[in-house]
Amino acid sequence: MQHGQLISLNIGMPTLMRYNQKDVLTGIFKLPAYRPLELLREGFEGDGQADLEHHGGKDKAVCVYSYEHYPFWEQELGRRLPFGAFGENVTTKGIAEPDVCIGDIYQLGSAIVQVSQPRQPCFKLAARYQHPGLPLKVQETGYTGFYFRVLQQGKVQVHDNLVLLRKHPQALSVAFANRIMHHDKNHHEAMERLLSVYELSASWRSTFAKRLLGVRSDISARIEGRN
Repeated sequence: MQHGQLISLNIGMPTLMRYNQKDVLTGIFKLPAYRPLELLREGFEGDGQADLEHHGGKDKAVCVYSYEHYPFWEQELGRRLPFGAFGENVTTKGIAEPDVCIGDIYQLGSAIVQVSQPRQPCFKLAARYQHPGLPLKVQETGYTGFYFRVLQQGKVQVHDNLVLLRKHPQALSVAFANRIMHHDKNHHEAMERLLSVYELSASWRSTFAKRLLGVRSDISARIEGRN
């Protein structure tokens, strides 16, 4: 069985920050919680997202990020990073993008969760660290993190184990999905394989379905914050 460990549980409500001469409402600032939290269908109690079109919702209830990536980003950014540095709810050890597959089911505390899609970095990372190239760098490295949907609500606390309950039979990893979304964009057979995974999130299904029809999405608003 594949195990990971939750080393920080992070929550926060949306706040304003200044970026490109505009006030931006964002939920990227998360702080560690040291008490048990209820994990509900759309996320942790006490947590919130500002942009509900691109963040949150049942397919993206829990944002997960691997602590093993932190040293790389600390060198890149030239600073120490606190837990929750990437706006993640769950900072983990022992599982990362190549290890987890779309549709995998884990027990987290007394909750049951399922991998739904990779996380897609947005311009709010750039705003937080004053590093305009950061979202694209995260995307290019594949150190994106991923999302859980909640299959069974429950209570979660720091140092709970992430225990794999069921490996998806198609075994298409988050790393593989990232590669097809961001790099091998014309790999039709791979997109069709991903679309055959029922558990893939609705938003990623929509993007791949449109791409197979020849419709390309503009990522500039997400990466750069341009309207």
